[in-house]
Amino acid sequence: MPESWWGNAIFSLVPTIVLGLIFWMVMRMIIRGDRTARREYDRVEAEERIKMGLPPRGTAAASVTDASADEALQARRPEDLRHGEPPAG
Repeated sequence: MPESWWGNAIFSLVPTIVLGLIFWMVMRMIIRGDRTARREYDRVEAEERIKMGLPPRGTAAASVTDASADEALQARRPEDLRHGEPPAG
């Protein structure tokens, strides 16, 4: 332990600063990871909507066809195809 006043002040502040920096780095990584995952999910969803012939999400036409999109997704379920049943619709 340092004997001087400044030495004690620095010795007691350094652990707090280091822990604060570690906390900040961990939170930054979590937030960036979440942002990247959401971006990738949106990209994959847009690709799947294009494959199904649906308009992009967020357009006026998309809000009208969201109910039909749910029906289209249910019609293409892999469970239906595994049992040899034709897709609904």
